[in-house]
Amino acid sequence: HRITARVVRVVGEGIETAVMSIQDALKLADQRELDLVEISPNADPPVCRIVDYQKFLYQQKKKQKEIKAKTARVVVKEIRFGPNTDDHDYNFKLKHAMKFLEEGAKV
Repeated sequence: HRITARVVRVVGEGIETAVMSIQDALKLADQRELDLVEISPNADPPVCRIVDYQKFLYQQKKKQKEIKAKTARVVVKEIRFGPNTDDHDYNFKLKHAMKFLEEGAKV
């Protein structure tokens, strides 16, 4: 019970959106054997959702994993030149480096 607001806007599946006191919202959640979760504490009044808290946490973690998977990973490509690198090998490696840079990789 960390919700500090006295009045909240309650939303949820099968629940008509309504503004009510925190006590009434907790009673409604208790009647449905679900939990009251504060979704948007900065709204006026704060928005709370009546959900199964464990399911809510699972969905939040799943969303975070999807976001993390979608972010582009930085790929570092390495090309080494030695003191005895022949001209042909040098040009070949240079073309590869240019191709990597065009693809957006770090070389």
